[in-house]
Amino acid sequence: MRAIWKGAVSFGLVSVPVKLYAATESHDVSFRQVHAKDGGRIKYQRVCSIDGEEVPYADIAKGYETEDGEMVILTDDDMAELPSTSSREIAVEKFVPSDQIDPLLFEKSYYLEPEKTGAKPYALLRQALLDADRMAVVTVALRQRTTVAVLRVRDDVIVLQTMMWPDEVRTPDFSIEAGDVKPAEVKMATMLVETLAGDFDASEFEDDYAGAVEALVKAKVEGGEVKRTPTSTKSSGEVVDLLAALQRSVDAAKKGRGETAADDSDEKPAAKKSASGAKKTAAKKSGPAKTAAKKSTAKKTATKKAAARKAS
Repeated sequence: MRAIWKGAVSFGLVSVPVKLYAATESHDVSFRQVHAKDGGRIKYQRVCSIDGEEVPYADIAKGYETEDGEMVILTDDDMAELPSTSSREIAVEKFVPSDQIDPLLFEKSYYLEPEKTGAKPYALLRQALLDADRMAVVTVALRQRTTVAVLRVRDDVIVLQTMMWPDEVRTPDFSIEAGDVKPAEVKMATMLVETLAGDFDASEFEDDYAGAVEALVKAKVEGGEVKRTPTSTKSSGEVVDLLAALQRSVDAAKKGRGETAADDSDEKPAAKKSASGAKKTAAKKSGPAKTAAKKSTAKKTATKKAAARKAS
């Protein structure tokens, strides 16, 4: 894990230098919005609702909408004037009984790790919280905003849990009218509770939905039910792109020599035909000449033999 914040827990005259780590991470399944026809991702543009034009990031400002619908534009200078703090202190305000804090107030959880020099006071604070069965209510500045949080012990680690502000917890605006509940019904419900009573073990539960999505996607991939998109990193796509790039390189080289792909494919067969035709023509022409030469030689030989007989 990587520390996201460094500071110190202070209570009384004691200071404990610590590092802060995110204690949780989301494994929620996320889907992309795509075009059903070809799998292309859907893009969203930053369009002004008044003039309909796309707005670049440089022209985007922070706006606060009033109750009557008017918009107040806040500049960077305005934001700089707002109260903020960069304190590196986790200040303990008071120690309260653990059962006084409604879990509904808890927001995010972080692990606190002591620096080497703060190992002993860290252990003392941890043991004091356990022995007193209390939580430490603290104030801390995270992301330049002060928030209320609590320190509690989980196993051997002190956990810091940020809390919602009281006005951020909503009050239910509905009422429940269950009617008269009979003693026999209460007794039966109590028996059901006792039947299902047990200790909580988080490892007994698993995210069936995420597993089902993974299995479904794997089955579709193995069945070839995938869309090849420009962002695909599959090897088949890389081969096609490579071949296309090589073909473009060949075409470019031929174009540089004044040739085209069409010329190459048309001229070669023609040249072969021309050469083949020339060979056949030469063979036809040489046939009669060879025959005449043989006849002339045979005639000369016969004449010489006849002259030799007369002389004898």
